[in-house]
This record gives sequence, structure tokens and C-alpha cells, in this order.
Amino acid sequence: MSFQDLVTIAPFVAAILTAAAILVVDVAWPGRSGPALVTAFVGLAITAALVLVVGSTPATAFGGAYTVDALTTFLDVLFVSVIVLTILFAPDYLLPRSLPVAEFAIVLVFALTGAMLIAASTDLLLLFLGLELMVLPGYMLAGYHKTDAYSTEGAIKYFLLGSFSSAIFLFGLAFVWGLTGTTRVDAVAAALATIVAGQAPLSAGLAMGLAFMTAGVAFKMAAVPFHYWTPDAYQGSPTPITGYLSVGPKVGAFALVLRLFVEALGPLAPWWLPVVIVLAALTMTLGNLVALTQDNVKRMLAYSSIAHTGYILIGLAAYAGGRVAGLDGLLYYAAAYAFMNLGAFAVIAALQKRAGVTSSLQTFAGLGRREPLLAALMTLFLLSLTGIPPTAGFFAKASVIVAAVQAGGPLTWLAVLAVLNAAAAAFYYLRVVVYMYMRDPADDAPAMQHGALLWGGLAAATTLTILFGLFPTTILPMVSHAADAISTIPR
Repeated sequence: MSFQDLVTIAPFVAAILTAAAILVVDVAWPGRSGPALVTAFVGLAITAALVLVVGSTPATAFGGAYTVDALTTFLDVLFVSVIVLTILFAPDYLLPRSLPVAEFAIVLVFALTGAMLIAASTDLLLLFLGLELMVLPGYMLAGYHKTDAYSTEGAIKYFLLGSFSSAIFLFGLAFVWGLTGTTRVDAVAAALATIVAGQAPLSAGLAMGLAFMTAGVAFKMAAVPFHYWTPDAYQGSPTPITGYLSVGPKVGAFALVLRLFVEALGPLAPWWLPVVIVLAALTMTLGNLVALTQDNVKRMLAYSSIAHTGYILIGLAAYAGGRVAGLDGLLYYAAAYAFMNLGAFAVIAALQKRAGVTSSLQTFAGLGRREPLLAALMTLFLLSLTGIPPTAGFFAKASVIVAAVQAGGPLTWLAVLAVLNAAAAAFYYLRVVVYMYMRDPADDAPAMQHGALLWGGLAAATTLTILFGLFPTTILPMVSHAADAISTIPR
């Protein structure tokens, strides 16, 4: 490893050292969350600074297997932001339940290293290693509340199905490696380009490998019909962890999709386009229809998360249909969704600060009178998830839908289906608002006092949700630059 390689991977190394530093601090001051949190925030700030400095100049390391480009930088900043917000939201929920904050932060930062590795990987084996480094901490976090039967059940289901999907993805990777003779993303793309040009046949083994890899990735992003783990894992996990699971692994999975489908499988885009269209249609429709029947808000947001996977897939389909704006929409949607969904789960976690409080709709009854600020913030996040202007969710949905319409053909009907799904989703999102402002509370419990970290995180999520909606041009140049780093379609 050369010195230049070390410079290129500096943000990744900084994230690993941050996790190690939190561990050392926790050993030195066991049971004290303050020093561990300070260490985590300082380390993540250094990591973010290195991401911006190193990302200012495109570079590669380890013979091209690790690449730093505009896409890597954009995704790394997003990943770090998600981890910081999750850590801000967590103590208010974890401390009353005697759950260790330092261990939570350590596992979360290790998950960050996996996501960062995915964002920079241009080798299929490295992509798989990054994927496992990201999802293995997720299995641990899902079962973090060890004495809660629901948490244990959700973690076991997540682990078993996740292990199967990883094995399927690795099996497909082995087929692709064996039949193309390479694991480098650009070399795989070149081998597939010869097949598209008619210079070589598409073997049954290679087609099987591509199908296995697609199924493995679809599970990680919770696309229908690979979504079965999501509701139980989300409902059983401690609420701050549910917020992370609904955002972090999902954005990481789409980072994998960008490196795999857009770069490695880019020459086969017309072939996998019908598969993405079907996945998008099924995912957003089933997610919304089942969410309509839910009375538990965490479970409702779990199915809502599935539906949003379908919306984001529209951007991928639009790109395969010849519109680079589809990639812009995908990346913008991923960023906007991360902040508004984390904010919604943070409000639920705040309401559950008192042990024994559930996430049923009745918990939100009368919240507008009991805790008006929390109710107002929850309303904002729900309106953004619905896609009501001028929130970030509106512009995110508009960006993928417009790109699909511009691509034309069957994608026009997919755009129409997305609009209908967004209208249906308004019912279950606004039902929570109705409970907050038009229902009497189930008891006369006084308003709770919430910590400064929680309010700081909510302020950040609220600001970004509003700014992304009112001033989308502030992030669009970064999004376009990131999309251009991997796109082969001219603007």
C-alpha cells in the first residue's frame, strides 16, 4: 500500500479509528455516556472533513478497486449525517431503559464504515465485503434491547433472511466472476458490452448469476417480494435503531445498486429495465396498501419505507430508460428521505422516552395540546413523506416522476402509478395528524422533558427537510455532479 493509497482511504480509516476510540473511552469511563458521545461526534466531524478534503480530487487506491469520486463524496457525507442524527436521537430513548449508549455508538460507526466501503468500491468482492460490514451491525442493533421479546424476534428474522440473501448475492457474484473472468466493475461492464454487441453469447450461467445478484440487492433495499423481514425488524427494534434501519441500510443498498447496476451492468440496462419497473410497481403499491391497515405507527412507517423504496427505484428505471435525470432524482430522493424519515422516528422515540409507552395511534392522540412543538414537527415530517409542497418530499417525488415521464414508454404508466400511490399514502400519514390534533389523549400524563441532543437533532432534520423543499438548487449541483461521475448517458 502506497502513501497515496493511504491518503485516498483516509476517511474510511478515520471512521474505523472513531469506533475504536469510542471503545477505548468506554473502557476508561464505563457506564458514562457523555465522554463516549463527545468522542463519537468529534471523530465523525473529522471523518466528514476528510471526506470533503479527499473528495475534492478524484482518486483511486489498490489498483482501482477503491475509487473516490463525486458519488463517493456525496454518499459518504450522507452516511455520516445519518449516523450523527441517529446518535443525537438515541440517548433520550436508551438511557431510561438502561441500554448502553457507548456500545450503540460503536456498532453504529462500524456500520458506517461498511456503507462508506460500498460507496467507494469498484470491485465486486469489495462491494460484498462492504455490504456485510454494513448489515452485520444492523443485525446486532435490531436485537439491542435483549430483554424485549419483540426485539429479539425481529433481530432473528432479520439475521436469518439477511444471511440467506447475502449467500444468494455471493452465489451470483461467483457466477459473474467465473464467466466474465473478473470482479472489477469496469471490466465486467466491458465483458457485458461484448454480449450486447453480439460478439459473445449470454450464457445461462451468467444470466443466473445476474438474477441472484438482483435478488440479493432487492432484499437489502426491502423491495417486494423480498420485504418480509422489514415490519417485524422495524417494530421490534428500539425506536432510534428503527429510524437508522429505515434509512442507513436502505441508502447503502442503493449505493450498491449504483455501483452494480449503473456501472457494472450498465450495458445491459435495456434488459434489466423491465425487472426494475416491475419491482418498483409492486414495491410502492404493496407497501402503501398494507400501510393503510396499520394501527401501529412504527409498523406503518415500516411499510411506508417499503413504498419509498419503490419510488426511488423509479429513478433507476428512468435512467435505464435513457434519462440521466433519473439518477439525479434517485440521489436527491435518498437524501431527502433520510432526513424526513429520521425526523419522524425521532418524534416517536421522544414520545416513548417513558418506558412502557407504545407506538400505537392512541399514543399520538392529543399530542397537539400536550406537546405542541413535537406535534408540529411530526406533522412537517409526515407532510414531507406524503409529498406535500414545499417540503423536501414533494421535490423528491417530483424529480423521479418527471424523469420517468420524460423517458416515456412504460415508464409513463409507472409515473402515473406513483402519483396514485402518493395520493393513497396521504390517508395513513394524515391519519396520524388527525389523531394529534382532533382526538383526546388516552390519559392525562404530563408532557415530558426532552434532552438537548434530541432537540438539536430534530432542529437539523427539520431545517434540512424545509431547505431541500424550498431551495432544492442548493443540493442539485452536488447531486448532478455525483450522477455524472457514473453516468454513461449525456445530459
